[in-house]
Amino acid sequence: MTKNRLEAFSDGVIAIIVTIMVLELKTPENGTWQALLDKQAIFESYLLSFVMVWIYWNNHHHLFQSVKKINGKVLLANGHLLFWLSLMPFVTGWMGHFFEPLPVAVFGFVLLMAGVAYFILTRVLIQLHGQDSSLSRAIGKDKKGIISLLGYSTAIGLAYFLPSVSCFIYVAIAIMWLIPDKRIEDFIEEFE
Repeated sequence: MTKNRLEAFSDGVIAIIVTIMVLELKTPENGTWQALLDKQAIFESYLLSFVMVWIYWNNHHHLFQSVKKINGKVLLANGHLLFWLSLMPFVTGWMGHFFEPLPVAVFGFVLLMAGVAYFILTRVLIQLHGQDSSLSRAIGKDKKGIISLLGYSTAIGLAYFLPSVSCFIYVAIAIMWLIPDKRIEDFIEEFE
């Protein structure tokens, strides 16, 4: 399999994930402001999840710009990431209906596992391309990734006591990643 096929497959899976999430947004029961406000929590959950999935798609795209080859380990690591992202529609709907401790914690667990899967994917790609590769140098110590994993872990524990603080942590991590991770993009431009 070529890296282009892996990217196309990943793009398709992510498009389906977003489609399923948006299909969970049900229209209000009537045309009143109150009916719209009753959907606020579901929309907020969807918005956060959409941003998170978009961030993963964007960084996945940047990551594979620097990749020259793939192997079976890369396919497995990519599938691992897609599995956790595929759970986003479920946890989005559950959290959006309740914003209670368990759904907020499970949402964080899925984010944590997606972060771990992305970290594994980058390490497998670095192993394939070598420690002296441009990919390895561009990713470096991955401080944003490590901060994200620590933030998700903290938010999961806090969800049982302060679910709103956990949600704030999820939003803060999303804001940190909203500006695309340009380490790889900048590094590639040096060599073009």
